[in-house]
Amino acid sequence: MDNLFRRTGIDVPEPVRRFLQGETDTWLRVEEYRDGNTLVVRTDIPGIDPDKDIDITVTEGNLNIVARRTEPAHKDQPGYRSEVRYGEYSRSVPLPRGADTDNVEASYIDGVLEIRAQIPEQSGASATKVHVSRGGSQSPEAPENFVT
Repeated sequence: MDNLFRRTGIDVPEPVRRFLQGETDTWLRVEEYRDGNTLVVRTDIPGIDPDKDIDITVTEGNLNIVARRTEPAHKDQPGYRSEVRYGEYSRSVPLPRGADTDNVEASYIDGVLEIRAQIPEQSGASATKVHVSRGGSQSPEAPENFVT
């Protein structure tokens, strides 16, 4: 299905794409914004070791994040109860065209993973007015069978 979206050029939000592919709760929720000429992607992943539990790659213009949170050793202790989600989580974020994929930087501070990628300077959005011409040879007056 991912290839279908890519071939048709349909931009489907990550949660919708994952739902259609049958994945319901294995994706990371991200915060994404521009800081000047830098794209900043942040996600909360507390309780992991970033050196061994996070993989970040850039493939085909997408920033791919995979994080793993393993269950603690004390999970078999009497009275153990947990509402924390464990397992592998991932997310793919499309990078803007022209992003510098060779110099992506990541940091992990206080349970927050922050990834920064340099992007081209955004020029102001310009609009071009398109003239609409009338088809055929009708005059601008109302057609003969038009009732007023």
